[in-house]
Amino acid sequence: MVTPKNKIKNITKKDITKNIFSIIGLPRVYSAKIINDIIKILISNLIINNKIKIKNFGTFLLQKKNERIGRNPKNKETHIISKRTIVSFKTAESLKGKINKDG
Repeated sequence: MVTPKNKIKNITKKDITKNIFSIIGLPRVYSAKIINDIIKILISNLIINNKIKIKNFGTFLLQKKNERIGRNPKNKETHIISKRTIVSFKTAESLKGKINKDG
């Protein structure tokens, strides 16, 4: 399938499972289980440690955001945005280099 350059195609867990199946030959059921287990491990470790560093890929970090007042730009109504925790990602320099070398 060819997508236009300006259209972004999101990769899904199903796409990753298909890639594992086509490259390694591991059955899709096992590939899906591996992907789901990896994601569960990342989430649980992120909750416990607040930070996950994957060499040559990047760092996931939990950040706490305070409550604040936000404004809807269309109708100018103000709303309170609740306190929350977000996940941020900082790309490793080696990954940036690989991406920019091709581009």
